[in-house]
Amino acid sequence: MKHLVLLGAGHAHLHVLKALGAQSMASAHVSLVSPFPRQMYSGMVPGLVAGHYGLDEVSVALAPLAAAAKVEFLDTSATAVDAVAKTVDLLSGETLAYDVLSLDTGPVMSRDAIPGARQHALFVRPIEHFNRLWTALFELAQTRALDVVVVGGGAAGVELVMALQHRLCAVAKTGARLSLVTGGTAPMASHSIKVQLRVKQALKRRQITVFEDSCLEVREGALLLGSGARLACDAPVMALGSSAPTWLAQSGLALSEDGFIATTATLQSTSHPDVFAAGDVASRSDVSRPRSGVYAVRAGPPLEANLRLHIGGGALLPYQPQARSLNLLACGDHSAIASWGEWAVQGGWVWRWKDKIDREFVGRYRMG
Repeated sequence: MKHLVLLGAGHAHLHVLKALGAQSMASAHVSLVSPFPRQMYSGMVPGLVAGHYGLDEVSVALAPLAAAAKVEFLDTSATAVDAVAKTVDLLSGETLAYDVLSLDTGPVMSRDAIPGARQHALFVRPIEHFNRLWTALFELAQTRALDVVVVGGGAAGVELVMALQHRLCAVAKTGARLSLVTGGTAPMASHSIKVQLRVKQALKRRQITVFEDSCLEVREGALLLGSGARLACDAPVMALGSSAPTWLAQSGLALSEDGFIATTATLQSTSHPDVFAAGDVASRSDVSRPRSGVYAVRAGPPLEANLRLHIGGGALLPYQPQARSLNLLACGDHSAIASWGEWAVQGGWVWRWKDKIDREFVGRYRMG
């Protein structure tokens, strides 16, 4: 019997677990490795911060999902992968030998990309850690006025700064000032001009100050910007882009230029065909797509199919991710912006649409 190790409980692996619950792999023993007992759905975290959801509404409990799939659940994280020896070293001290390895570990944020951030900032990832910290921020906001700055001009930063503004306006008795530092570009610079315009208008309506500047250093009580300006800041929040896990560098796997696992159209490693990868930890060698939860969700079914085929000795199927994706951006209150290529609309109905999609996604993986 072959040993399949699922490393990480990202969006694609949630689908694999659910599918295994419906139809197991008779020829494989499956282990799931994840450092947290639940998976918080990133698409609903801004709504959690804004106060629209409770923690249980945005989370999937992993132990019941794994049990239903007859999958061994190891509540720990990987510290090393050896693609030659075909082993995974775990933080618990164990070493797992595998026949087939699938990685979907989700985004990682570098603590050292900006000097001083490790010591003074709150990081959005891991979401579990962030969830424990932002509640303390709200408690502090009830005692004095705060300057809160979110660093990151992508969807994560934009959604989060509007969510924080909405919640702080509701709970802060002494007021709060919210700012967004984008990294030198317009907010949502990778999206169409129509999306950028709607986002700028939404930020302006919420009196969020936008600095199209870079953050060079995080100091106690202030950020140093690329322009030389010093921005007062009581709570810097890092919503930066994804980085590759540091342990990948010594794994022996072929990596992309930015350190992610290079994969083929079948979602296999370009260097080790017994290793699969999906989501933010992977980088397709044949197509370029953004690191987004939308693409990670869509990768679940082809990943599951090819894991079954590979273990069973069948011919694998190529997967072509869609060229464009529907993006739904929460605006803090019960409104959202929808975009598809150059098209963009906004309103309360978009929020209700997004809310329905998100609740259905999480509900799909809840047991009982």
